Amino acid sequence: MTRDAAIAAALATLTSGRFKADLARRVAMPTVSREEAHWPDLQRYLDEELAPVFARLGFDQRQFRHDPAPGGFLLASRIEDPALPTVLMYGHGDVVTGVPDMWSPGLTPFEMTERDGVWYGRGTADNKGQHSVNLAAIEAVLAVNGRLGFNLKFLMEMGEEYGSPGLADLVAENAEAFAADMLIASDGPRIGRLQPTIFLGARGGLNIHLEVNAREGYHHSGNWGGLLANPGVELAHAIAALIGPTGECLVPELTPGTIPEDVKQALARCTIETSPGDPPLDAWWGAPGLTQAERVYGWSTLEVMEIECGNIAKPLYAIPPWARARLQLRHPVGVDTADAIPAVRRKLDAAGFQRVQIVPAVDAAFPASRSDLQNDWVRFAAASLERTLGKPPVILPNLGGSLPNTIFTDTLGLPTIWVPHSYPGCGQHGADEHLPVSIVQEGLAMMAGLFWDLGHRA
Repeated sequence: MTRDAAIAAALATLTSGRFKADLARRVAMPTVSREEAHWPDLQRYLDEELAPVFARLGFDQRQFRHDPAPGGFLLASRIEDPALPTVLMYGHGDVVTGVPDMWSPGLTPFEMTERDGVWYGRGTADNKGQHSVNLAAIEAVLAVNGRLGFNLKFLMEMGEEYGSPGLADLVAENAEAFAADMLIASDGPRIGRLQPTIFLGARGGLNIHLEVNAREGYHHSGNWGGLLANPGVELAHAIAALIGPTGECLVPELTPGTIPEDVKQALARCTIETSPGDPPLDAWWGAPGLTQAERVYGWSTLEVMEIECGNIAKPLYAIPPWARARLQLRHPVGVDTADAIPAVRRKLDAAGFQRVQIVPAVDAAFPASRSDLQNDWVRFAAASLERTLGKPPVILPNLGGSLPNTIFTDTLGLPTIWVPHSYPGCGQHGADEHLPVSIVQEGLAMMAGLFWDLGHRA
């Protein structure tokens, strides 16, 4: 029995059609965690989809509930020898809402459709397709070798798209159950469709809600224009005090100040590439003096997510009484998030925008995290992927987006290695979410090779 045989067994699940059938069945479950009507589907996914797989593969299973999580948590464990290294894996089975009216003709969120070597459906990329790749690779290694050669714990949650409520407390309260030597997981995108990637953490995410409430009611612009302050104008100028005309964050406290040298060196080898259908990059946008890779993976971005003033669809030609906006900060390690909102307040006050209120955000916030780039496990994983692919993977210090990675780095003290099986243009969280079959094929080979190598370490 050989490494090549394990990889071939993993790839056979694709050529036989079994992988496609498994994923299509999982996509058909509308596991929308932010819609209470679908909360029974969250439990059904654990009980009907995942539990039978883990039982077949010889895993012991525990399910947890922890308020205020919308669904349960499943911990599947296969302990072959307490003296062996233990790997913790993670995935989530919940998805965002389907928005079927936004999908292209002939496509629908909860029915997987194949077109031109691409599988369309909600969850194909985020995250059902990704953890399905890992499960198929684990099964292939067991089928060929009879054992993994390491201990494996697999944590599945059903509330990541809800902000992972309850997960941090659950892990902290049951740290021994989740204890391991390293985390290997798959979520988020590669740096590019054709660029296999490892990333070691995630940027943090923080939402900032701004609001100007001037008065009650709308007032005719001809009669009152020039006499009444316009909240829309006030808010627009306030945002301009926080974000420059080319997208630069103007609040120094919201940035890391400098990019660590090892991070700069890693990002110097990274090139942002687009795929067909992706929007063209705006090279002039973002923090000046940084490469595009540094802007996404090594620096902070402050963006306007939504802005509202009056009703443009039904104009009243009147000065509006209020204006509001939601800004989002994505930041790497090195930002004092406790000072983020006070820093915005100081910046607004210094610019004369005392009337602009910062409203407490109800959105979940994710801290930033990053494992050591020089960690031995990182080198091991990168070498394994290169052995399978014949080329080295791109190694990113962290993902541009946010994940509950600090639960693993800080609470459990683990080095974290993420091997994503998706790409930036996959349409996750929007219409026409999809997963190229070519990425699935590469992912199955990479993960089967990695699991084999973990079980055959000298």
